[in-house]
Amino acid sequence: MKRVAVYCGSSKGKDPVYMTEARRLGNLLAEAGIELVYGGSSVGCMGAVADGMLEAGGKVIGVIPEKLNDVEIAHEKLTELHVVKTMHERKAMMAELADGFIAFPGGTGTLEEWFEVFTWAQIGYHQKPCALLNINNYYAPIMTLFDHMIEQGFVKQGYKDLIVMENEAEVLIEKLMNYEGVYISKW
Repeated sequence: MKRVAVYCGSSKGKDPVYMTEARRLGNLLAEAGIELVYGGSSVGCMGAVADGMLEAGGKVIGVIPEKLNDVEIAHEKLTELHVVKTMHERKAMMAELADGFIAFPGGTGTLEEWFEVFTWAQIGYHQKPCALLNINNYYAPIMTLFDHMIEQGFVKQGYKDLIVMENEAEVLIEKLMNYEGVYISKW
């Protein structure tokens, strides 16, 4: 894996562990020789993961829409910063540039971006890994929701099995580096 997209918030979250772990994730990705693609912000968890990458000598590619360039405060020290017109362009560029995807704890934007690429994996548009970094058991309710969707007949068990979820960044990165894509026929 050459490059991973990390979806995370421009907020810090209430528990300081989120900022600490975001920076640590950046350090670990850089040490593993994996480049970062992310939302381009200098604030919140987004800024922390980029800072962690940069302090460890990693390559960081930011993609930020014009409208958020000032609101989210674009990071000024990135290897590359792409300013695009819309969120759709941001998501498409990030997906194209990345060999895999990690959702770090974040809000609705984080979930929306991750669920889009995860849905693309389900329907066979790509076979890239889609991962959840489960800091503070943040994503446990999502897995419970998947169990409910499976039970109700809206999701196949095999789709849930596509999700790479770990509590520790080191283990998650190792799994991403060894991931072998799988396509499950929807119909």
